[in-house]
Amino acid sequence: MGDSVIQKIIKLLLVLFFMILIFSFSKENGNQSTKRSDSIITYTVESIFHRKLTNHEKEFYIDKFVYVVRKSAHFLLYFLFGISVLSFIREFVLLTWKSVLFSAFFVFIYACSDEFHQLFISGRSGEIGDVFIDTVGGFLGLSCYFKICDIRRRKNG
Repeated sequence: MGDSVIQKIIKLLLVLFFMILIFSFSKENGNQSTKRSDSIITYTVESIFHRKLTNHEKEFYIDKFVYVVRKSAHFLLYFLFGISVLSFIREFVLLTWKSVLFSAFFVFIYACSDEFHQLFISGRSGEIGDVFIDTVGGFLGLSCYFKICDIRRRKNG
């Protein structure tokens, strides 16, 4: 197998990895999802303060940061997903704004399917706002990848 084929397989596996990771988070019921977010917030704050938080402090920090943490997770996952999608597509077509828009459409469709899937999970809901955050995250990832590749191309002549 040539390097090119191996590279395509690795990039495809990376796309599939992010799709499976996003799906695995989406299939968690409301309690599991809340517990995950709460534990991330608690762990982070305890790491910063170098001590265990009281239950009252946990509630305070969770209430303060849960929205930002959850939406940031959406944004970051789709940012990385977008990069992986465009990187894979780049193996087959020239890197142009058309390939970026095609990749963005793919990310958008996956975000829609992810939120639709959550409609069938106990304690979860499909949110249009999450589709927007996911799509913006993915598009920003695609745009950064495109811009970095463009700068490299210009630098290398």
